[in-house]
Amino acid sequence: MLYGTLRGIGSVAGRVLYRPAIEGLENVPAHGPVILASNHLSFADSVVIPLVVPRRVRFLAKTEYFDSPGVKGRLSRLAFSSLGALPVKRGAGRDAMTALEAGLSVLRAGEAFGIYPEGTRSRDGRLYRGRTGVGHLALASGAPVVPVALFGTEHIQPVGARMPRLHPIRVRFGSPLDFSEGYGHLRPGQARRLVTDEVMAAIHALSGQARADHYNDPGVDRAA
Repeated sequence: MLYGTLRGIGSVAGRVLYRPAIEGLENVPAHGPVILASNHLSFADSVVIPLVVPRRVRFLAKTEYFDSPGVKGRLSRLAFSSLGALPVKRGAGRDAMTALEAGLSVLRAGEAFGIYPEGTRSRDGRLYRGRTGVGHLALASGAPVVPVALFGTEHIQPVGARMPRLHPIRVRFGSPLDFSEGYGHLRPGQARRLVTDEVMAAIHALSGQARADHYNDPGVDRAA
């Protein structure tokens, strides 16, 4: 009930303020499990996609968005909880598997699940190599993958900005990709890599971003 109310209000407000151009929305199935795999430019991406898709989309969100102190923390917790976000710890190993299991539970319940294969937002606008979590989810669930390209969201709240800014945005949804068959003869790791690379190629075809041939690791200075 709260999700529907807030989404309705947010959708109307967002369309008035940001004038989003939405393409290919008919590619998102109205029912059943589906993975929405998107490029990642901004903190705002996890708000934009749920507001433009006419069905509930669940995302993973950092636990910091749910347990930060103060008024800002309470507003963040309310917003992400209302949008159906699932709190997870960022990391590798057990934390990464816990996050994937959370995604699988959403898909097994017949819902839509959003994921950013790059892992973290791109600060230079390039499209980075995809991490294989999306391949794992697609192969384990059999759900179709709809590639998504976002444009302009990095201008809504740039890194360091305290308040959102007004800027036109565009969202493009590509044709669903089916990975339910044809990968059983491959080793699991190889299959996940191939599926992930196909998803990233589809996102690139929609976004037209320059591609980076490595993972997005903010802690590594590639120019050094």
